[in-house]
Amino acid sequence: MVRERIGRVLALDPSAPAVEFERHWHTWGELAASADAVAPLVRPGERVALLLRNRPPQLGLLLGLLRAGACVVAVNPGRGVERVRADLGSLTVTTVAGGQADLAAFAPRVRWFGSDALGSVEVTGDRPAPDDGELRPEVAVEMLTSGTTGPPKRVPLTYETFRRVLAGAKHYERSPDAGLRLRRGVVVVNAPLVHLGGLFRILQCVNDGRSFCLLERFRVEEWADAVRRHRPSTVSLVPAALRMVLDADLDPTDLSGVRSVISGTAPLSPEDADAFQARFGVPVLTSYAATEFGGGVAGWNLADHERYWAAKRGSVGRAHAGCALRVVDPDTGAPRGPDEPGLLEVRAAQLGADSGWTRTTDLARIDADGFLWILGRADQAIIRGGFKILPDEVRVALERDPRVRGAAVVGRPDARLGAVPVAAVEPRPGVTVTAEALLAAAAGVLARYELPVQLRVVEALPRTPSGKVDLAAVRELFTQQP
Repeated sequence: MVRERIGRVLALDPSAPAVEFERHWHTWGELAASADAVAPLVRPGERVALLLRNRPPQLGLLLGLLRAGACVVAVNPGRGVERVRADLGSLTVTTVAGGQADLAAFAPRVRWFGSDALGSVEVTGDRPAPDDGELRPEVAVEMLTSGTTGPPKRVPLTYETFRRVLAGAKHYERSPDAGLRLRRGVVVVNAPLVHLGGLFRILQCVNDGRSFCLLERFRVEEWADAVRRHRPSTVSLVPAALRMVLDADLDPTDLSGVRSVISGTAPLSPEDADAFQARFGVPVLTSYAATEFGGGVAGWNLADHERYWAAKRGSVGRAHAGCALRVVDPDTGAPRGPDEPGLLEVRAAQLGADSGWTRTTDLARIDADGFLWILGRADQAIIRGGFKILPDEVRVALERDPRVRGAAVVGRPDARLGAVPVAAVEPRPGVTVTAEALLAAAAGVLARYELPVQLRVVEALPRTPSGKVDLAAVRELFTQQP
């Protein structure tokens, strides 16, 4: 059980270093003190909203709640005051946990667990009655999906799902020893804990008894400093962060200890992956995951990358052990053959043997060797006067331009044509470019009906905490005056 494993690891060596934050080390004993402070305050299955930031006190609250068997309702305090307050108000929880400033800014007047230091938890308000509030003893975390295409939805992830995910991750390790002990090496965690990628990395480190360096947010200089000092063999970079590293003035020796880069969350162009490997000598292993699946279901490994990358570049890899992928006809549900496009369906091992097939909204193809290509989102397709446009294909064309760091393409309603594509483009640092020049270059690779009718050059694309482009915010750009 995950909750039991957390408690046993925290007790192994209280004086050993566990987490580094802002160049200061905190011990396993300090994390255990937070867990000890929280445990008597909650019942197994009690839903507790946690305003989750990448800081040690919130990390202590998270581990304490999970060790107690609570249901952690992850809330992102960075979504803006009105949205966070509305989110908390809709949850019907009787307890909210977080930093004192966040509680004062966002939380309704229920019971509060306030923590600004590891081991210290200040309780405000009365303990809820035994029959007050829903109990969900099987659910470890309720987590929002990224919300890049519309209102986010909250997905329940069970303790059993996390157990399976953590066990499955051992399949890809060089030394898949699951024994109870503290291990050598330091992991650099730069993904937000309120996102599945960051949460998984933390749980993986604690489950393995491995210390980690926690970054409050991704900044190239701080990330590179951590990588130079701790020399992790594997690092994780979402595509936006990977491009930032490419654009930065880093010496290849800064990454001399890194054997591979894991990249997921959003599409990464094979050109960027190749550029990263050419510069730093480190292969980029892309992956495919979703919060609904509790993590990854497909990806590259080093052996496949060495053998197949030249022929399969652009793929997100093959199904993870125990997972299954298939492409089906969107209308009939009939399975399609190798390289035939359709809707992707997934059977995720971490959801259990009886979970069945889950249909996604991703258009995909799978080749005869089992490699998966994501072609775009079916629910984002733009129908322009009868012509079907996949925004991801337009985005890829725009990002091939060496002046472009990132692009986003969305549909805008049109009275005559139904909808038309519009695009926002973030240029590379130090580059000045006009919309007209970018459209002229894209015209060489796109059909006329695929060309955006409006293109805006922006200083930075709006992004969610997970690093995905916030498409709702991009649409808002085209409702504002330029």
